[in-house]
This record gives sequence, C-alpha cells and structure tokens, in this order.
Amino acid sequence: MARRGLSGPDPVALVEIDLYGDLMIAASSAAEDRLSPDRIDEVLGVLADRANRSQERSAG
Repeated sequence: MARRGLSGPDPVALVEIDLYGDLMIAASSAAEDRLSPDRIDEVLGVLADRANRSQERSAG
C-alpha cells in the first residue's frame, strides 16, 4: 500500500514484515512453547547489530 504522495511500498514496513516472518519461522520450529528473549534477539540480529555499532564507535 502506497502512502499519500509517495510511490511504492513503505520500506520500513517491508523490513518489519520481514522481521516478523523471521520470528514466525523461529517460533514454529522451536521445541519450547515460547521463544526466550535471547532467542528473539538472535533471530532479529539485535546482538550482532549492537556488536557492529560498538565496533564502529571504538574504531571512529
């Protein structure tokens, strides 16, 4: 769905949909009833993103 005055899909929404899909796949293949917060961070790449930002700050 295009927003008023803009052509094409919302890029932020597309990223959110992709991340949601990753979580759904992880949840459907998990042995436990719920994903742990650590597993959610792993699926979403939160820890890797934090590590990359930390490395960029220390290098810059």
